[in-house]
Order: sequence, then structure tokens, then C-alpha cells
Amino acid sequence: MEAQRMAGHLIRRLHQQSTQIFAERARTAGMNLTPVQFAALDAIGAYPGTDQAGIAALIAYDKATIGGVIDRLEAKGLVLRVASKRDRRAREVSLTQQGEAILTAVTPVVRDMQQDILGRLTTEESEQFLTLAAKALSAD
Repeated sequence: MEAQRMAGHLIRRLHQQSTQIFAERARTAGMNLTPVQFAALDAIGAYPGTDQAGIAALIAYDKATIGGVIDRLEAKGLVLRVASKRDRRAREVSLTQQGEAILTAVTPVVRDMQQDILGRLTTEESEQFLTLAAKALSAD
């Protein structure tokens, strides 16, 4: 079957596997987070006070949809949004204490699951895969 050797098909399948592993591991760890919510928390933790559009850019997510992600994180008590002093239309986002605690707890879980996602590859192959995937994405 030719699709089995097409980049788009393989990337889609790897994404499905990655999402499934994330959901399972997060659930087991008692974390009610999606991969996108984790990525947003991670970006907010690294760049507190960044506006929603900046968070969307950092995680390569659609600006129109990031508001819903931030809404859900805010409803869970993990982030706080305030109007920007520089631009009243923009809303700056930061982690709450609970958000910091969740990010601290879930980061090792996410780090460990990388082995599950690329488990059939050797350490060298995993590094090569990550380098090539980053290179393919940098063509933007």
C-alpha cells in the first residue's frame, strides 16, 4: 500500500499515537489536560505575561482557537488573564499557583512519555528523527 510510505500518512498516524499516549499517561497521573493545554501551560510558564496571540505563535496554534484553550485553562483555575497595559485589546496570560503546580507535576510525565512515542527507535535514531522533524518544520 503506497500510503504507508507517504509522509502525511505517517505523520498523521504518529500524531494519533502521540495523542493517545498523552491522554492515557495524563489520565493515569490524574491530570485533566490535553496536549494543546499542556503546550499552552508550558509556553505561559516560560513566558509569563505574554498575550494570547503570542502564546498561539509560541505553540504554533491557530490564533482564533487559542482563546478557547485559554478559556478552559482559566476555568480550571490554572491561568489568569488580565488586560494588557500596552494594548487594551490584548489579554496577557500568566499561571496561577495551581497552574504552576500542575505544570511542575505534569512536565516529568510528558518528558517520560517521549520514550513511549519513539520507543522503537534507538537513542541515536530518536535524536535524528527530532532533528529532521524540526528541520522540516523550520521551512515555514
